Amino acid sequence: MMSLYENLPEVEIGGRKVVGRVLFGLLVLVSALVGATAGLLLVYTTDLPQVDALEAYRPSSITEIYDDHGRVLGSFALQRRVVASYDDFPPLLRDALVSIEDKDFYRHSGVNFWRIIGAAYRDIESGGKVQGASTLTMQLARNLFLSPDRSFHRKVQETMLAIQIERHFTKPQIFTLYANQIFLGAGVYGFEAASEFYFSKPAKQLTLEEATLLAGLPKGPSVYSPINHPDKAEKRRNLVINAMLEDGKITAMQAAQTRSTPVVLHLAHDPNSLAPYFVEEIRRYLEGKYGADQVHEGGLKVFTSLDVDLEKAATQAVLDGLAAYERRHGWKGPLENIVAEGAVLEKYSHPDWDDEPEVGGYFHALVTAAGPGIATMKFGRYTAALGQADVAWTGQKLADILKTGDICYVKILSLGANGAAKVSLEQDSGAQGALLAIDNATGGIKALVGGRDFNDSKFDRATQALRQVGSSFKPYVYTTVIDQGASPDDTVLDEPISFETPSGDYTPHNYDEKFEGIITLRRALAQSRNIPALKLANKVGIRSVIDYAERFGITTKLPPYLPVALGSAEITLLEQTSAYSVFPNDGVRVIPRYITRVTDYEGRVLEEDFPEVKDVISERTARIMTSMLREVVLHGTAVAAAKLPFPAGGKTGTTNDFTDAWFVGFTPTMTCGVWVGYDEKKSLGAKETGAHAALPIWMNFMTAAMAGKDAGDFQPPPALPRAAQKVDTPDTAPATEEAH
Repeated sequence: MMSLYENLPEVEIGGRKVVGRVLFGLLVLVSALVGATAGLLLVYTTDLPQVDALEAYRPSSITEIYDDHGRVLGSFALQRRVVASYDDFPPLLRDALVSIEDKDFYRHSGVNFWRIIGAAYRDIESGGKVQGASTLTMQLARNLFLSPDRSFHRKVQETMLAIQIERHFTKPQIFTLYANQIFLGAGVYGFEAASEFYFSKPAKQLTLEEATLLAGLPKGPSVYSPINHPDKAEKRRNLVINAMLEDGKITAMQAAQTRSTPVVLHLAHDPNSLAPYFVEEIRRYLEGKYGADQVHEGGLKVFTSLDVDLEKAATQAVLDGLAAYERRHGWKGPLENIVAEGAVLEKYSHPDWDDEPEVGGYFHALVTAAGPGIATMKFGRYTAALGQADVAWTGQKLADILKTGDICYVKILSLGANGAAKVSLEQDSGAQGALLAIDNATGGIKALVGGRDFNDSKFDRATQALRQVGSSFKPYVYTTVIDQGASPDDTVLDEPISFETPSGDYTPHNYDEKFEGIITLRRALAQSRNIPALKLANKVGIRSVIDYAERFGITTKLPPYLPVALGSAEITLLEQTSAYSVFPNDGVRVIPRYITRVTDYEGRVLEEDFPEVKDVISERTARIMTSMLREVVLHGTAVAAAKLPFPAGGKTGTTNDFTDAWFVGFTPTMTCGVWVGYDEKKSLGAKETGAHAALPIWMNFMTAAMAGKDAGDFQPPPALPRAAQKVDTPDTAPATEEAH
């Protein structure tokens, strides 16, 4: 017994040694783990970015272009983002996002460890990665600084960055950074841009069903796209609603009402489609001056002279005018057929369909079925049908011109809420038109149409195309004569005449093959007589006429030979239109301009453009020429415009073989030029003069442009004594046939 008790101290001492060794081993292990963890954290965090740089962070944002009334007409961006403040995001949206993405956002310090543990457990239980555990702050860190991969390395970095972000910024600041940065599908970044894209309204005006729909997008913008997958988007929206109900952010009644509301989008029109040729001019200018990066990422604000309402009127006038021209010349066919090209009807999509159609617009449609008496077609989400009566203008049977798989050109007459549309069959044979309108007082370009379809051809026929101007050049001849002291009542002999040339005699003639004898200069210009114009140009000298044209702003190199007087020179529509504004401006030319002001992301003014004026001719000459060009409208080749309820003057122009048709005209406040033709030197057809092809477009546009406005009156010309001077000097230079 004694020996047992005597051994007790030895056992106790031995036990202490074992415990000590175990504790020592645990300490070593813990130290090793701590050291390894510290080492890993050191490795993972040594190359982390400094989050305090976020104080100066400025996300890539949209450069927006505004018209003269402050309306957005275009934009440039690599990421379509509109930067907004915390207060710009309504409480409904903030609550919805926090409820579905990060319920403890306002309580945690960047990382929700309980959520991480729960997510890890569910991942282990399911055998895969099915549950996310990122807070809004962690998502922000990933979006700003890290790759989207799901590696352990990235997760540690994301966690460390989130903690740093929380230490440097307030919750509202973090939310604002996140709400401006996150991708939400369709090329849109941030909730402000998403609200404007999906619902055509600022985020402040979002309803509960709209806010919850947007709040559901960060999890999977493509998977839950309300455009491509509306059913999935609705289910995701309802999950957000349930989460808000659980958090007490909405009532059960609100939740029930919102869940029963279908997904309804009001997709914003692509602003660049409003004035694509004008926007392209702006892009080229801005990139040349500020660089592509600044233009597409710098968030510039570009204020322009364009008027969106006038631009719409100009586009409609050009397209309607071309449609009328096409109908005058009958059906040409055949049409492109995608079935013959091996395409599948159900999968076909035309570039036109990227834009939302509007009544009065022109679209390409796909014929989905065609029979003897009816043809059905679709364009985008709309369908339409045409019967034999609808194609009567072609003079052919419906079954002969429309076949399944054809791509036809239609004008939209009406659009139904159920997707049914009414259309008329039109034709695109390749004829082009261009229109440019300038404010006389400021030189601001108010409307610019560079062609029939920007998607089909980005070549700008208003600013880039050099075309023969025909008789629209004649005002420079008469200006030269008047400015040198002649009177509009002076006379000239309109008679047969031959000119000696190195290659032999040349005998020009007038468009109507007739001669009027002695006529006044006023009548000669109004009736666009060719021989009087040649005689006048010869009298003052063709070089003198060219000098005057250059003073008007014509920069094209004009050869010094007499046919230039009849418009053989090639000039852009922009220069020709700007030159004509000199007449109603009392001899002053205001240099045309697109931009009025450009500001940077911070609102600092980078440039501000003011009207630049140049004296061209005397006030006397300008007013006399205005009265003579007014006569063209009242009694001359543009007499169709005499019925307009406002004063107007201008000049028609047609070139040999009817390849180019022009009308450039003005009111006291606006000058507008119209050109019609083919891109290649191809005849528009017999009798397609400026008065027939271009003038109706000008009239339709100017009627819309002047509606509800005081057009004013032209200043009267100075009182002049009646003159009887006769200009009758033969010329020795060759001439070309010019009509109107």
